[in-house]
Amino acid sequence: MGPDFFGEIDPPQRLLMGPGPVNAHPRVLRAMSADLLGQFDPEMTTYMNEVMALYRPIFDTQNQWTFLIDGTSRAAIEASLISLVTPGDSVLVVDFGRFGLLLREIVERIGGVVVTVSAEWGEVVPLEAIAAAARQHEPRVIACVHGDTSTTMAQPLDGIGALAQEVGAFFYVDATATLSGMPLPTDALGVDIMTAGLQKCLGGPSGSAPITISDRAAEAIFARRHVEKGLRRDDLANSHGARIGSNYFDLAMIMDYWSDKRLNHHTEATSMLYAARECARVALAEGLEQRFARHALAGQAVTAGLRAMGLTVFGDDAHRMTNVTGVYIPDGIDDLCVRRRMREDFEIEIGTSFGPLVGKIWRIGAMGYNARKHKVLLTLGALEACLRAEGLVLPAGAGVDAALAVYHA
Repeated sequence: MGPDFFGEIDPPQRLLMGPGPVNAHPRVLRAMSADLLGQFDPEMTTYMNEVMALYRPIFDTQNQWTFLIDGTSRAAIEASLISLVTPGDSVLVVDFGRFGLLLREIVERIGGVVVTVSAEWGEVVPLEAIAAAARQHEPRVIACVHGDTSTTMAQPLDGIGALAQEVGAFFYVDATATLSGMPLPTDALGVDIMTAGLQKCLGGPSGSAPITISDRAAEAIFARRHVEKGLRRDDLANSHGARIGSNYFDLAMIMDYWSDKRLNHHTEATSMLYAARECARVALAEGLEQRFARHALAGQAVTAGLRAMGLTVFGDDAHRMTNVTGVYIPDGIDDLCVRRRMREDFEIEIGTSFGPLVGKIWRIGAMGYNARKHKVLLTLGALEACLRAEGLVLPAGAGVDAALAVYHA
């Protein structure tokens, strides 16, 4: 088999307007093409320190332990839970969609005892229900997704941090889909660990997961520190807590790696670190308040456009994510045919959902580099054309006109 058997990679220039990933900012792609460095090179460790400094304002935190997990956003979720939870610990999971169920599954795999407080898909969980369960079970961790892209809902986080303090729990938040797109003041919310990914509102590729850890949570994690045998030396003592049940996802070891100790854990994903660094620089240069407003405006335009076409938007308006919008697939319309037309005729990707919503709704994302007026308008115009091609009668141009009206207002 010759080297040209498969040909050079040349993907289509597709506009990714689904629930994520989205198109990466060109500056991020350029940063990824920079030369590699060794993980102990002083220039490389300087970049690592810069990443820590850049992500503190992104997370709106003063936490010293703000860094990256090498892996997709799920890697940071798993690292957080396996480093906080030991077998037999009680964990209260706030569940209102697929990714709440994922938190539950990860805790179960660790051997934690899961208590779930749930809402129907398309709704969020009332604080009163979370409080009642927390006071009854006094869990070690309260774990919650902020924006669950499967349902397009954003769970209000106000009050959960104070509740966690009251019952002696740690508060973990999965902010994969919303960090830098919706306000998430980590410290003000009383969050102990918050994690995210680059591929949504941060406008980068999947494969690096920002994380921030409170001093309180860091102390609990370091109480479980066990230095890898091949790295042990006289000045590095193990702690007395239960060893974390994963090597790769051991936050104590990863934090030692990012600390002044530079205690080797893995080979840092250099190109992904460059990407994460540039994602943060782009976001901070725009200004987070302006960025939140841009995402909110794009979400309003998508919602207005869909409704003007006569389509029914999914879920509770009061708790809708700004960056992903769900819409019911009209009766008699073939989900796969429309999405295929969107890709083949317009090079635009939108998504359906999971579980009880698969084939029932489409999810349209406008986030990061794609939360822009022309991309929203192109997507709505293409969707109208594809629905017409499938036989649905729609008011001509109404979706684009309504979205434009939102932008012009």
